[in-house]
Formats: sequence, C-alpha cells, structure tokens
Amino acid sequence: MLAELAIASWQTVAYRMGMIARGTCSAAEYQRMATEKLLAAQRSVLAAMLPSRNRDLALLAPWHRAASANAKRLRRRKRP
Repeated sequence: MLAELAIASWQTVAYRMGMIARGTCSAAEYQRMATEKLLAAQRSVLAAMLPSRNRDLALLAPWHRAASANAKRLRRRKRP
C-alpha cells in the first residue's frame, strides 16, 4: 500500500504541477487540494482512536484512497 500511495501521490503532484504551470488549474482543483488533505487527516485520526489489528493500514488507507482516486481522475482529464 505504501508503494502504491507513493506512485499515486507522485502522479497527482505531476499532473497538478502541469496544470498550475499551464495556468489551467481551476479554483475547484485548488479547493480539492486542501479539502482532500483535511478529510484524509480526519479519517486517519479517527482510525488511530479506534481499536484495530491493522492500525498501520487503517492510518494509511484514507491517504491511499484519495491519492489513487486523484491520479485516476487526473489521468482521464482532457489535456489542453
């Protein structure tokens, strides 16, 4: 999961940096950048407070889910 998170995060950053460099990054995408991190942090904190046998996976899962979804969504995005 950690390797997948690293790859998806790298892809997301690369896509977004390209959008920022081209001036095509929308206000909604900037908002998404902030909101997704807040939600993932909240979910990780909640996972840390709940009993779990796989705590490490539970803590990483929200970040993995968000990064993977972003990479997939941005890959499908039409390029200018």
